[in-house]
Amino acid sequence: MRTAPRKERPYLYRKFKSNLMMGLTCAATLLTLLPLFLVLAYLVSKGFTSLNFAFFTHLPKPVGEPGGGMANAIVGTFELIGLASLIGVPIGIGAGLYLNEYGGAFSAPARFAADVLIGMPSIVVGIFAYAIIVRPMRSFSALAGGFALGIIMIPLVTRTTEEMVRLVPQELREAALALGVTRWRTTVSVVVRTAAAGIATGVILAIARVAGETAPLLFTAFSNRFWARGLREPIASLTVQVYTYAISPFADWQRQAWAGALVLTAIVLALELGVRWITRGRLKPLR
Repeated sequence: MRTAPRKERPYLYRKFKSNLMMGLTCAATLLTLLPLFLVLAYLVSKGFTSLNFAFFTHLPKPVGEPGGGMANAIVGTFELIGLASLIGVPIGIGAGLYLNEYGGAFSAPARFAADVLIGMPSIVVGIFAYAIIVRPMRSFSALAGGFALGIIMIPLVTRTTEEMVRLVPQELREAALALGVTRWRTTVSVVVRTAAAGIATGVILAIARVAGETAPLLFTAFSNRFWARGLREPIASLTVQVYTYAISPFADWQRQAWAGALVLTAIVLALELGVRWITRGRLKPLR
């Protein structure tokens, strides 16, 4: 049996180690993706057969009566996301620009507060919104729900904006300032426009995060079997509706809960794919 020459043995050993580590990383990747695909496959198998036209156009039926849909919950979810975006996006982007472009005495405490808020359980945010909005108003409302989701969005948008703005070359700022452009105008017209794709990514990812929140809405927006007539009234959402239907003893409600979970997952997936499509080729670090 022919053996490799002594000079080739180190090379073969290094190649073996390289192939071994490549195989281990591929196996780890497959193990990471496997639960995701299993969950999605099971969700599609249970929820797709429960989808129909009535699910998207009809209101929920009374307790124990089969049929109906989640039209109000689908619309309510988009309303809550819109309210949350009105609160979280401007504040988050402004805070991220301040942390990177201006700094100052408040930069370190603000960055620390954002990191703490990112890791804070969402139910704590819901209790906070309940204490300062729901109790004084003596009513659950869409405003309270949007406020709670907006608080969750703020630190996510802040930290993403800060990191994306940091990728903008310093030379662009210096060139604008050398031309006599004011600092705030440089930030808005040069820095923000250059980092717009990355900032948009952070915003959409934050929206995708809050779209799946349930606990804060139980304390704020609660739910509503009918169309909400104003922002000061309880409003339905897919997450709360799915939770309510899933724990019910009625088979038809459980069936609709799977359909609602599938629709909610499709919304989040569409947002994620939208990020990939919008920012493709634009998130490479600038040099």
